[in-house]
Amino acid sequence: MSTGPLIAEIAALAGDPARANILCALLDGRAMTATELAYAARVTPQTASAHLGKLAEAGLISALKSGRYRYFRLASPAVAHMMESIMAVAIANRPRYRPLSRQAAILRDARVCYDHLAGRLGVQIADAMVALGYIVLEDEGGHLTDSGTRFLSELGIDLFVESRRRRRLCRSCLDWTERRPHIGGAVGAALTERWLALGWIERAKDSRAVAITGAGERGFREIFGQTLMADEKAVA
Repeated sequence: MSTGPLIAEIAALAGDPARANILCALLDGRAMTATELAYAARVTPQTASAHLGKLAEAGLISALKSGRYRYFRLASPAVAHMMESIMAVAIANRPRYRPLSRQAAILRDARVCYDHLAGRLGVQIADAMVALGYIVLEDEGGHLTDSGTRFLSELGIDLFVESRRRRRLCRSCLDWTERRPHIGGAVGAALTERWLALGWIERAKDSRAVAITGAGERGFREIFGQTLMADEKAVA
């Protein structure tokens, strides 16, 4: 079976600027209405509806109804991984010296990638967990160690539940801004959910960005033995 036509079909769908904006808007894992996605894609609601239909037909997004509202979300973590991989390739030749805008710098610092933590914060957490021997990250792979299993249990994460979610438990996910891996898979999702529940990180309104709270600064320092996210300046 030739995969070329299938790849071309998905690439054409994701390659349209409006549809790319829609998919990127859904990368934080939250469901959004057609009106919200029309705004994110900078198109009219009618045009957005046509785009959403094509994305749904191709299995890139799924729709769910709540009351009289219809919401859309990415169909699977694989779609989010595809978009993040495209972004990594797209900026691979971007000059490192070119300053980021403030908005781009905020997303670079810490953001949600579908259901796990990305950006500088996500990479720093991955580095800390590797250094402490909790996880091993490899190209497109990774696994928990025995000490990592104990660490997650002490943090309040039930690995038995996570292992039943029909996805890879732990994997390396290339961060498109840092060009280094953060933690994906069920473990990455569970950690992010736990950080949010503990109030160590909080989501920004109408954005994929997240920020460390005061409690988070203390908590991360306690469990990792270091201060995360040293300040870096961004341009206006």
